[in-house]
Amino acid sequence: TGCALGFFLQIYLLDVAQLDPFYASIILFVGRAWDAITDPMVGFFISKTSWTRFGRLMPWIIFSTPFAVISYFLIWFVPDISSGQVMWYLVFYCIFQTLVTCFHVPYSALTMFISREQSERDSATAYRMTVEVLGTVLGTAIQGQIVGKVVTPCIESPLFIGKTNSSVAMEELNMTHDTGSLTDTRNAYMIAAGVIGGLYILCAAILSVGVREKRESSELQSDEPVSFFQGLKLVMNHGAYIKLIAGFLFTSLAFMLLEGNFALFCTYTLGFRNEFQNILLAIMLSATLTIPLWQWFLTRFGKKTAVYVGISSAIPFLIMVAVLDSNLIVTYIVAVAAGISVAAAFLLPWSMLPDVIDDFKLQHPDSHGHEAIFFSFYVFFTKFTSGVSLGISTLSLDFAGYQTRGCSQPSEVNFTLKMLVSAVPVGLILLGLLLFKLYPIDEEKRRKNKKALQDLR
Repeated sequence: TGCALGFFLQIYLLDVAQLDPFYASIILFVGRAWDAITDPMVGFFISKTSWTRFGRLMPWIIFSTPFAVISYFLIWFVPDISSGQVMWYLVFYCIFQTLVTCFHVPYSALTMFISREQSERDSATAYRMTVEVLGTVLGTAIQGQIVGKVVTPCIESPLFIGKTNSSVAMEELNMTHDTGSLTDTRNAYMIAAGVIGGLYILCAAILSVGVREKRESSELQSDEPVSFFQGLKLVMNHGAYIKLIAGFLFTSLAFMLLEGNFALFCTYTLGFRNEFQNILLAIMLSATLTIPLWQWFLTRFGKKTAVYVGISSAIPFLIMVAVLDSNLIVTYIVAVAAGISVAAAFLLPWSMLPDVIDDFKLQHPDSHGHEAIFFSFYVFFTKFTSGVSLGISTLSLDFAGYQTRGCSQPSEVNFTLKMLVSAVPVGLILLGLLLFKLYPIDEEKRRKNKKALQDLR
């Protein structure tokens, strides 16, 4: 669901629901910002949740799933109302983000509840991220291939619009390259939403049956509870955590900005209107296949080295796709290479957060039960900033003169899209890698922490 929304929601709101770019930017920003806010809220309630026979986290996953699927489907439905469409998408987008947070925060924190061993948690994280990226491949493939079978009607000569003040002129310009109708496109989005919703339920069922939490895995010898806000203060004062999320904040933001604008970039700037879903699929397949490679690399050379090598490897390809002339073969090569870096960006934050939590436990051995705070606030910071960036990027397209349902876009829009998928992400990646120089937990520190934790237990 996250991949489908990330890659397709912006172009859906603009060209299928036919919302003004200004209102689309509001929906994208408020939805992401609300999503960010709900992460620490859910983290707070999880920290207050008592253990049940199903565990502490699993009930959140089980009970949120059916309502999340319903709200997800309604996001991809175009209501037949003359006014109120903006509120429709805003409300159901926020509802879905709340419910999927009730799934994702406990799901992410499960790593700390299934084992005490660093190697086992790293292995579990690698398996989880491999399957998670495989899920994004399925989401991209299902959404892209179903929607891609129907060509969205577009308006010829969009630059001429705006020079006319007649609704009749607008109707005359509503010419398409084929006989596909807007209704067919909307139906395709709903079919894709139904299929992805079914997979969501299936995956939640497999998770609830196949995974069991171990209460003792998240606790040291002390059982003295610490309040959520005391724990939050301790977490936010933990230097290693702040430095880690600062670095990943900018690198994650770079890839989220690329994700949010890539469909528009392929459709209009590169001119691959009927190929962008296959290009997205190439990126995600490459990412899925290379996650085991990055798991081996971080085990062999260390996690900080994997950060520098893996994430920086995207930079030359991001520059290449913006500088070179539009070429489909080159674009596919760049997509595969970019997927390798995306795999590192997916895997490494979730592999390094448990190390920070172990470091925290050594400094605060009497404070426990705050794993959800670490995970939820990391997600909070990345989602909130991505909401700001995506809202601003959509607004910048409006200022550049974006034409809803246009078969082509003005040169200013194409230039803006190049900046949003190339120059800006490259700058954010470089800034994030500089901040990683401050991150204190290297391989030697990890080994010392592991031994100290074994002594405490």
